Amino acid sequence: MSCPDCGGDLVSIPVPADLQQYLPGDAPGASVCRSCLALRPETEPPADVPDLTRIDSAIPTADGAAIPVVLLVGLLDSLAMHREEITALLERIEREGVDPLLVLDRLAASYGEAAHVDLGRRRRQLEQLL
Repeated sequence: MSCPDCGGDLVSIPVPADLQQYLPGDAPGASVCRSCLALRPETEPPADVPDLTRIDSAIPTADGAAIPVVLLVGLLDSLAMHREEITALLERIEREGVDPLLVLDRLAASYGEAAHVDLGRRRRQLEQLL
């Protein structure tokens, strides 16, 4: 399946029950585009989490941080609507020992204007939010 926004390849992931509240809709998983990082609900995710560093080497290798990072990036299209969820995901990523702002810096450097949102600008806005 390809991304409806850019036509890029999608990577499907199962989302643990405690993180499903951060997904749009009530799907048990998500798909993230390898080309633009857009996030979509996934009704039939795989049973196991794939290697998310296939998306980008900036994504943490540990699932406990990787899945929240993917969800965070997917919610950045609207800080106003998703402020509470974004704040919770940032805290969770930090508890996993990962600097979420550094991850966003690295993703911004990798994706530039190809990302579904301006990651550099969102990162600066998140810094103010914290």
